[in-house]
Amino acid sequence: MKKFVKSLLLSAAMATSAMTGAAHAEGEQFVWISHGPDSDSWFNVIKNAIKITSEQMGVTTEYRNPPTGDLADMARLVQQASAAGVDGIIVTIADYNVLEGPIKDAIAKGIPVITVNSGTVEESQKLGALMHVGQPEYEAGLGAGKRAKEAGVTSFLCVNHYITNPQSVERCRGYADGIGVELGSQMIDSGMDPSEVQNKVKAYLTANPETNGILTLGPNSAEPSIRAVKDMGLDGEIYFGTFDLSAEISAGIKDGTVAFAIDQQPFLQGSIPIQVLTNYVRYGVAPSNSIFTGPGFVTKDNIEMVEKLAGEFR
Repeated sequence: MKKFVKSLLLSAAMATSAMTGAAHAEGEQFVWISHGPDSDSWFNVIKNAIKITSEQMGVTTEYRNPPTGDLADMARLVQQASAAGVDGIIVTIADYNVLEGPIKDAIAKGIPVITVNSGTVEESQKLGALMHVGQPEYEAGLGAGKRAKEAGVTSFLCVNHYITNPQSVERCRGYADGIGVELGSQMIDSGMDPSEVQNKVKAYLTANPETNGILTLGPNSAEPSIRAVKDMGLDGEIYFGTFDLSAEISAGIKDGTVAFAIDQQPFLQGSIPIQVLTNYVRYGVAPSNSIFTGPGFVTKDNIEMVEKLAGEFR
């Protein structure tokens, strides 16, 4: 019954939008707001997707982010986009409590919002967004943990380079649950400085020699961790998994240092919301469910197929 009522409400909203959206033939203006600092290269694929898809759809989409990753700055970016009266906002739910007010204010003004990447479907629905496009982070971590358990991992390190984002902790928690242990001091706040990450990983592995598994949450933590493992002569000896792809991660998979990388397909996260918003604003149509873009696992078995696209499309 609830699903039926929700469907009726969505249909009514789309019908209203269709009547008012006929005036928007092309050239809509959207803003894509991420939590990623300027130093996070992972969002380069998102930016590429935004450029390509905006050209395909005949719209303008501006990518904005807080230069240092400060979430208060990110909230202000949402407020600025809302005040400018853009045709739609795409935003990561880096921290629900910080972003709830600005996002709900935008929706109250009649600006359609799609949440993406960080956050959950439940949080997106509570905000009143059209949909969520991304990867269920706990489930992705859980899948990684189950793989690690099958490989014999009993003690692990989770290297968290953006611990201020609650969804990053969900990745580590899912990994711990997949192995069958509680998450505690195995998760470290590594920061993003490569030298600092590398030193913290070395220090942890030295103090906890029983550690036989590592999970990193993206290139910012993976690449220095790969160097730390190699410096310590543990490459191939410690079961190493990571989120996301980069050239160095791909090389690690090929040489046996990295067992797998979780691909959440950022190109789709950059592209799908623009496609959906364009059709919603113009014609009042939108998918009725959120869209999951991951997790997918990249291993030695399929790395040749995806590595040439890493950093641009994968």
